[in-house]
Amino acid sequence: MTKRVLALLLAVLAPLGPASCGAADAQSARAPKTLMAAAQVLRRLPHDPHAYTEGLFIHGGQLFESTGMEGRSSLRRVDLNSGRVLEQTNLPRPLFGEGIAPWRDQILMLTWRDGLGFRFTRAGFKPIGRFTYLGEGWGMTARPDGAELIMSDGSSTLRFIDPATFRTRRTLSVTADGMGVDMLNELEWVNGEILANVWMTSRIARIDPATGRVKGWIDLTALAREAGATGPDQVANGIAWDAVGKHLYVTGKEWPVMFEIAPPAPAGAHP
Repeated sequence: MTKRVLALLLAVLAPLGPASCGAADAQSARAPKTLMAAAQVLRRLPHDPHAYTEGLFIHGGQLFESTGMEGRSSLRRVDLNSGRVLEQTNLPRPLFGEGIAPWRDQILMLTWRDGLGFRFTRAGFKPIGRFTYLGEGWGMTARPDGAELIMSDGSSTLRFIDPATFRTRRTLSVTADGMGVDMLNELEWVNGEILANVWMTSRIARIDPATGRVKGWIDLTALAREAGATGPDQVANGIAWDAVGKHLYVTGKEWPVMFEIAPPAPAGAHP
């Protein structure tokens, strides 16, 4: 079953009502008493409209991206300003590429339902190893100190991973207003928080890595509309943080644009 089929099943099974007509609306219906803030766009940049974005990060001033779908899955180094692919390696069928994260001089990459991940050199994308895990692979990010990776699997639970062995050290349940937040997808560590796309919605959760509590939400609805994201698969996905320049970038699956947005203010802060 592909994510496209899963999305259609969710839409069919979701309860219908005046303000609910599919998986995204069902998620929105139980969402957020927690503070929701619309993303403030600072800049617009080109993005490959054929890239089914799964993972995104900036390391050493360079943008790296992974893409999904069978026969289209890849790891890329991309020019941020032009969107041009500078370097690329492809995964063979039937593998479905998912999240990526840097560790030392490596890039680790997940696959969706194969329980199989890959290690590549950051320079040249040379394959140097494999690892396995239970369940599905969705999103991944790294702590700034490189001590742990954080992985999502489509549930409300995040796994904290030993980068050397890929063994799970601990797990974290993510909640908002006392309820579990399912469908956690692409992840990024930003200013002491874990940002997570929530699949089939236009929301990013701001997660406290100590408690799992969602401290706030970033609303990408207007960005999805501007990007022309009308298909069932063309959802917001992809978060990259330039920790040196303090720039935050977001995009979506097959979006023709990447947005630089204002980093979220600390929870509880007033403008």
